[in-house]
Amino acid sequence: MDLSRRTILAAAGAAPAVGGMALAADARADDEAYWARVATLFDPPPPGVIQLENGYFGAMARSTRAAFERNILRVNRETSIYARDAYVADLEAVRARCAKLLQVDAEEIAFTRGGTESMVTLIGGYNRLKPGDAVLYADLDYDSMKTSMAALERVRGVRVVRIDLPEPASRQNLIDAYERALSANPDVRLMLLTHLSNRTGLVPPVKEIVALAKARGVDVLLDSGHALGQTEFTLRDLGVEFAGLGLHKWIGAPVGVGVVYIRKDRIPDIDVSILEAPGNPRIDARVHTGTVNFAAMLTVPDAIAAHEAIGLAPKARRLRYLRDRWAEAIRGHPGVEVLTPPDPALHAGITSFRLTGRTSMDDNRALRARLFERYRIFTIERAGVAKGCCIRVSPSFVNTAAQMDALTAALRDLAKA
Repeated sequence: MDLSRRTILAAAGAAPAVGGMALAADARADDEAYWARVATLFDPPPPGVIQLENGYFGAMARSTRAAFERNILRVNRETSIYARDAYVADLEAVRARCAKLLQVDAEEIAFTRGGTESMVTLIGGYNRLKPGDAVLYADLDYDSMKTSMAALERVRGVRVVRIDLPEPASRQNLIDAYERALSANPDVRLMLLTHLSNRTGLVPPVKEIVALAKARGVDVLLDSGHALGQTEFTLRDLGVEFAGLGLHKWIGAPVGVGVVYIRKDRIPDIDVSILEAPGNPRIDARVHTGTVNFAAMLTVPDAIAAHEAIGLAPKARRLRYLRDRWAEAIRGHPGVEVLTPPDPALHAGITSFRLTGRTSMDDNRALRARLFERYRIFTIERAGVAKGCCIRVSPSFVNTAAQMDALTAALRDLAKA
């Protein structure tokens, strides 16, 4: 099935048709026949495996993969003839396409090799801290970001405040947790906030927490690595001035493409890379990755086109439906703890669980192995949650209800052991 640029760039208001199939903006999340047809736009996972670890990186649509292969061939054939000339203009077109996706200005984004590099650019480059200030992060933040925030004590001379987010979580107790932390630490000037936790899938009330921080003179660095392509939001609506995002998770770009966003009036607050000349006002000067994967960058518009053809809203609904299919079915079952609350505003597709009392990393590595060896269900263990390690379940929108039911049955079985 060919997902060509002509078929996916349909006229406004018209549902795109792909390979004779209409991609419906109002597709029902529980229409298994429809989503089975969507699944044919992608290469299938290995036979006999239920792939529920789609959070590492996302599969490219067949059309995106084909475009990537064409771009590899071109770059490999033309080498520096292309890279030193036509690529410059082509990259600006890619940047414009990505800015349109994010609903920001093109001069407010720069490409990185992933969400981690985007966030480290912001954390390490933020230059408004002085000795005696404090910075804040939480247990559910990503490992590399927590390490970077902690390093600010050494490199900026600041105090580091770490908090544990409530479990079970609610909209209000999450807001209260940040409010208490900021009230108790009025010297905090910079705060890390994860939009969608890679550990548990928790989505905090970002807009309210950002507003709370701003009212106290605290800048927020938003880690949106998992949120982009999985949830519906705009950075402007959230009131965010600094964010890191990834394109190879839920947008389906080739591995190795991320984006850093800095609102244009705040670009000077992030240091120019030591590899660039001082004083450069462009956001690009904040990131210096050396030679990039030209073909991966060129394929970003194709990935965005495939993503938009399927539709963010239908994808988001489908991911929540698949998550609810297992998480709400097993919630309350003796011996199983579901770590993300049922409130749909506080989760997307990712949710983690643990078996009661099995909180060590060794426990959860063994549990992950049993899920795969006995039931052929592939997941991943996660550490760093205050109340103990867990297993993360991250379905793709092309997983099936039957696969989620298989997970539920497996968990009921494992809880007896």
